Amino acid sequence: MLDGLDPEQREVALALTGPVCVLAGAGTGKTRAITHRIAYGVRSGRLQPASVLAVTFTNRAAGEMRGRLRQLGAGGVQARTFHSAALRQLQFFWPKAVGGELPRLLERKIQLVADAAARCRIRLDRNELRDVTGEIEWAKVTQTVPADYPAVVAKAHRDAPRDPAEISQIYAMYEQLKRDRSVIDFEDVLLLTVGILQDRHDIADQIRSQYQHFVVDEYQDVSPLQQRLLDLWLGDRDNLCVVGDASQTIYSFTGATPDHLLNFRTRHPGATVVKLVRDYRSTPQVVHLANGLLSQARGRAADHRLELVSQRDPGPDPGYTEYADEPTEAEGTARRIRDLIAAGVPAGEIAVLYRINAQSEVYEQALADAGVPYQLRGAERFFERQEVREAGVALRGAARAGGNDSLLDDAEDLPAQVRAVLSTKGWNPQPPAGSGAVRDRWESLAALVRLAEDFSRAKSGATLSDLVAELDERAAAQHAPTVQGVTLASLHSAKGLEWDAVFLVGLTEGMMPITYAKTDEQIEEERRLLYVGVTRARLHLSLSWALSRSPGGRASRRPSRFLKGLRPGSGSLGTVASGTSGGFERAAAAGRRKPRGPVLCRVCGTTLTEAGAMKLMRCEDCPSDMDEGLYERLRDWRAEQARELGQPAYCVFTDKTLMAIAERVPGSGGELSSISGVGARKLDRFGPDVLAICAGEDRGAGLDED
Repeated sequence: MLDGLDPEQREVALALTGPVCVLAGAGTGKTRAITHRIAYGVRSGRLQPASVLAVTFTNRAAGEMRGRLRQLGAGGVQARTFHSAALRQLQFFWPKAVGGELPRLLERKIQLVADAAARCRIRLDRNELRDVTGEIEWAKVTQTVPADYPAVVAKAHRDAPRDPAEISQIYAMYEQLKRDRSVIDFEDVLLLTVGILQDRHDIADQIRSQYQHFVVDEYQDVSPLQQRLLDLWLGDRDNLCVVGDASQTIYSFTGATPDHLLNFRTRHPGATVVKLVRDYRSTPQVVHLANGLLSQARGRAADHRLELVSQRDPGPDPGYTEYADEPTEAEGTARRIRDLIAAGVPAGEIAVLYRINAQSEVYEQALADAGVPYQLRGAERFFERQEVREAGVALRGAARAGGNDSLLDDAEDLPAQVRAVLSTKGWNPQPPAGSGAVRDRWESLAALVRLAEDFSRAKSGATLSDLVAELDERAAAQHAPTVQGVTLASLHSAKGLEWDAVFLVGLTEGMMPITYAKTDEQIEEERRLLYVGVTRARLHLSLSWALSRSPGGRASRRPSRFLKGLRPGSGSLGTVASGTSGGFERAAAAGRRKPRGPVLCRVCGTTLTEAGAMKLMRCEDCPSDMDEGLYERLRDWRAEQARELGQPAYCVFTDKTLMAIAERVPGSGGELSSISGVGARKLDRFGPDVLAICAGEDRGAGLDED
């Protein structure tokens, strides 16, 4: 049982009595250490299998632990989630403690919350229902009763999805309806078990006589209610082993707190403390970045951070890449993923991680365009989300109505029409406060508004019908079924997972940290969330951000403050960093690098500020030396390419890019790549044709008539 364990893991395995606190960094083999600890105790005869209760937070983690214990010859040990262990005890002892049958367990509480809101004459839409339901769950795991909810929320600086007084009223009515209908929810499972163990000492003694030893994994995620239950299981004993890492606390919005882990040695002065810092997952380069990220952290969790030491051979350096806009960032990410797959990295060992699910759409599109299979984790595909489907129906109806739709009377252009239609679905220019389902819905609808803006900018005179056709094409391209593919996931849903290659995308201020993270504690949790993302990577790691949202947009964004001092040349937040040399190719050829100083008009010398003018390298009203014949030939060629590819013409090159090409008439790949809008992928795909046309050669059927 001890063979193959490193010195610290071996120390954990041998510490079979008394309180034990294992501070385990990411990738340090904590599950191996605690399962071997349990198995060693069982195989040596010092622990009886039935006397051990190991608890964790997900069914997947509990199942993995049971599987490992069976392989190690300790199959009789109970490994369960907190809720599963409590429910088992509640079902067994309810007849004795209360009498009769245990009330029915609600699988989903949202309908009952809806009924409670209706009784209170408070109208909630579907997403508000989800958010209020989440608030009730948070209140219960933090042991907050309805009457105290408003004061507790204010003290915690928590953004409530509705007026706290309204939520308090709904919460109280919800509890009343549960009693009236003889049902309980999942939080009640813990609350009722706590109540029985507090009131019935004979039952508490019976449970304590069976379970003599406790192991708690992911202890940094314990809620106050779970800690109360654990204290009652233990009684006055101290045979408790906890495992956790305060630097991976990212679920405080659900009631999780690292305080119990950080206070463990205060509560148990004689505890054995073991630190696992040998990282077997990630290369020294990835670990160095992870350590650097936490070295800037502040607060209690930061004071107890672990300095990881990689046990792997050196690998490529993390790549830091700055892009002009989000679509270019997605396209560059897809290209790099395609190259990794071609180099032998399985698609299933690659992940793209982002802060919120609404960011997935542009990556779904880019991967679909690149022919790379993908799968979403923890969320529906963008065009399968209910709010997006409903918005599509509304847009389609408005397109059919055309000029007969009064909604569109005051809408001057396509984006305004889309905003008018989506306003009937709850969208408005200002995002709702805080996070939750309402915010998620707003982000999805806002993504549709941005798509309309980009489409209108790329296709002058586009109609609502054109946009609906474009959305249908995008949806069809992204709905191909995949079995093994690149994982797209939010940072929260990536916890506990790992991949050979990880792309952390959208790392700008306002997204990382998220804009509604206001307090120091909230900002630090955002830092820990990025740390979790970094430590998911075994070998390849790429971090990227875009200076603007859409092509031609103002480059006003800044890379995340968390990258300051970590990426090359980031002595201050505004410094531009190019990709590093290891592991991933650079963001663009040298000719595409953004100039360090102001961009001047090549005609009059005025400093340029507008994206369109910067693309042309001249003021919009300065005389153009564009070769009109070349421009028309390029447009004909582009139309033919778009037909062959089955894509809109702007997906080949935008009008502004064609104008820039016709003005500069590049004679080499380097000159062509220096033009904004000609990325490496488009240079490879279309460069030979474009250069040939610029040289006066005929290319494509559309050129024959010239």
